[in-house]
Formats: sequence, C-alpha cells, structure tokens
Amino acid sequence: MQCPSCQNTDSRVLESRSADAGRSVRRRRECLNCDFRFTTYERIETIPITVLKQGGNRETFNKTKLLSGLTRACEKTSIERSKIELLVDEIEVQLQQRNIREISSADLGEMLLTQLREINEVAYIRFASVHRKFHGINDFITTLETFKNSKEQLATVI
Repeated sequence: MQCPSCQNTDSRVLESRSADAGRSVRRRRECLNCDFRFTTYERIETIPITVLKQGGNRETFNKTKLLSGLTRACEKTSIERSKIELLVDEIEVQLQQRNIREISSADLGEMLLTQLREINEVAYIRFASVHRKFHGINDFITTLETFKNSKEQLATVI
C-alpha cells in the first residue's frame, strides 16, 4: 500500500476492523518510512450490474440514484434514513447474488415495491405512482384496491 504522504510502499497494519456491515475491512496503517498514519478500505470487487431502461438503452446500476428515488418516496413519512439505506443495500446484495448481470428497470422497480409494501403504505403508493407512471386518479384507486385486497387476504390466512 502506497503512503499518501511519501509514496513509500512499506507500511504496517495497526488495526483492522469490519466496516460497511461486514462487506469491507477498514485498516489503520502506519508508513514505515515517515510514520504517517492513514486508513485503507478493502472491499470485494463486484461485477457491475447493468440496468436495461424502458427506452432500450443500458446504464450501470447506480446505488445513489436508487437511494435518491426512495428518499423522495419516503419524504414526510416515519421511515428513517438508515432504514432506506438498508433497503437499498439489500436490493444491491440481491442483484449481486443473481447469475444474470442485467435487470430491467421495471423489474428493479417491482423489487423495490415489494420491499416498500412491507415498510410503509404511503411510500409504496408514492413510489408506485412514479414507477408505474400513473396518469390519473383511476390508477391510484386501482393500486389502492389491489393493496387493500392483498392485505385482507393476508389477514384471513393468519
């Protein structure tokens, strides 16, 4: 590891600990040449996931973009930012575990809706209205009725 101060490649590890919920290792290092201390992170290199957009173009999966969209849907709800970040992390892990490295934006949105349905009804409807491109009140009513019916079916099973 190259020292940021003197560019020497000899350093010793002072401390190692798990970071990013166990997905990376944080190492505190000290340069053997100039005694400068610095921190490095070690992560597993993942193969990028491609999102196939509705227009046919492809773009690399962007965790920040997903987090931004979910944050907008969850504004003024009781959902904490940490829960939203955890949801995005879970989606990313699910995508990395798949054998296929490409997902359609429609399938990605449905994955999020499935998770949101369990967390908060208002956030679910907000996200669905953008993801499914609601055109009017009838789209909201249809989604709300479907949501209500599935809740009632679940209640009768339990």
